[in-house]
Amino acid sequence: MDLDPETILVSPATAAGERFLMQLKRMRIPCAAVVNSRRERQRLERLGLGRIMQIDTAEKDRNPAPECRCGNVYLFESSLALCCRYVQIFRGWTGRSIFVVTQGRGSGGVYKSLGADYVIHTNGQDVFYLIQDEARQDKEPFT
Repeated sequence: MDLDPETILVSPATAAGERFLMQLKRMRIPCAAVVNSRRERQRLERLGLGRIMQIDTAEKDRNPAPECRCGNVYLFESSLALCCRYVQIFRGWTGRSIFVVTQGRGSGGVYKSLGADYVIHTNGQDVFYLIQDEARQDKEPFT
């Protein structure tokens, strides 16, 4: 067992993102929600999510890397500008993959130029297939 498992970071800005995060939690895969406002934090707390990181997206350099080991990052796009800022911040935190999940068609090149590894264009509400490999690994319970 890894004493300091990597934590998957998720910006659950869409309904699909919330479902994705809740599925990670149900499967006891170490994860944390990432938000940029107190209102968003409170909304996710009401959903029962315990690990929530609130970051300052106005000044990307004001965000020191979290204490946890950052694993893959999954950003669910609701705003091009906000998602771009998240990519910039998270690229400095992890060498693991950054996935942007979007319903838009023209933003892929922008995200990749900022450091995203994968841009997934989907209208689907279930994108859990993105982490099936991690879900299949034997994971210790995470609280």
